[in-house]
Amino acid sequence: MTQFFDILIVGAGPAGLAAAHAAAGTEGKRSIAIIDDNPLAGGQIWRGGPAKQQDQRARQLWQALESANNVTMLPGTRVLMQTQAGELLVQDAEQARTIRYNQLILATGARELLLPFPGWTLPGVTGAGGLQALAKGGYPVQGKRVVVAGTGPLLLAVAATLKERGAIVAAIVEQAGMPALARFAAGLALTPSKAVQAARLSVDLRRIPYLSNSYVTTARGDLQLTSVQVQRKGAKLDIDCDYLACGYGLLPNTELARALGCEIEHGAVKTDPWQRTSVPNVLCAGEGTGVGGVDLALVEGRIAGMVACGQGMAQELFTERTHWQGFAARLARAFAPRKELRKLAQADTIVCRCEDVCHEELREQPGWRSAKLHTRCGMGPCQGRICGNATDFLYGWRPDAVRTPISPARAGSIITLEPHKET
Repeated sequence: MTQFFDILIVGAGPAGLAAAHAAAGTEGKRSIAIIDDNPLAGGQIWRGGPAKQQDQRARQLWQALESANNVTMLPGTRVLMQTQAGELLVQDAEQARTIRYNQLILATGARELLLPFPGWTLPGVTGAGGLQALAKGGYPVQGKRVVVAGTGPLLLAVAATLKERGAIVAAIVEQAGMPALARFAAGLALTPSKAVQAARLSVDLRRIPYLSNSYVTTARGDLQLTSVQVQRKGAKLDIDCDYLACGYGLLPNTELARALGCEIEHGAVKTDPWQRTSVPNVLCAGEGTGVGGVDLALVEGRIAGMVACGQGMAQELFTERTHWQGFAARLARAFAPRKELRKLAQADTIVCRCEDVCHEELREQPGWRSAKLHTRCGMGPCQGRICGNATDFLYGWRPDAVRTPISPARAGSIITLEPHKET
């Protein structure tokens, strides 16, 4: 089965939805499809569906797209591979099919940077955003003691979500020091909406201990997490908890872009001022071009949607984009992971969780390819999505290639794919 759309958008988070909305409103009524592997649109930040969010922009976008007769939603659908130029093989719960397009917009978002430390594989230890997503999806956290740790404003949002759902947030552990935090806070004057958001979170979380210049060194427990040890001002602090939600910021999802041949720069998809990648007819918007938050994702999505339709008016949005790129730069400077985190992993600390490969085995390897050949690091179900980022931080390695299928695929989805005949 093959479908065709003028514009195909991969990712139904803020950037993807904004791109679809911008494209749907242009003249010519081009056919538009949005693919997302989740059953509901919204991405991680609007998880649970845009219609249920407090953010008015989410509801407005969703209402507009629902009423548009030229936009098709394809939820629960994963991209497996490119079969030829202008065509992707995708798979949902029922079948695999090919989708052809004239313009492709990548809005694949970001994922958490998870770094290894003793005990990080214990049940009860999750990513910060991971536990937030579980709680939003109904996972029971009421009455549970939770330590939220790592770095970045996401920690405050996670703590607020958990508190709202009845969890007892024992502490927020932020690795950035007070000078960096003070500079970032002062810079919020340039983005009043962010300043208001930060003030509201501060009020909501005012009774929760906020430990700056601190980081988790060890998670403890026999079969389940029972406590964490925190390095704070030259001393060790033990905190009892049922869950540790620990994440060191976000990193762009670039697997699909890399598989398509898009140029990657500083870990993100390289784009020109019009959100176009190095591959013809492929654009990228949102966190894939660099982590900057929902406001930057929305404006980049609108630019990409307009450009995909040939609309020159996208240039009117460049100033707004520059404004939010400034916020993204300040965010990156303030919350860059500190070098001490590289020393947390012990010889027996697992780095590649899928294949149970320890730090001792990996630190002797000269690079990513050698590590894969000798230890199977990065060859498990996640295909290096977790350990690839960790080894980049620990050893300076970068995964050298993206294997297809990009997402786990049923055997029938691949073997029934007919080869294209040359004409």
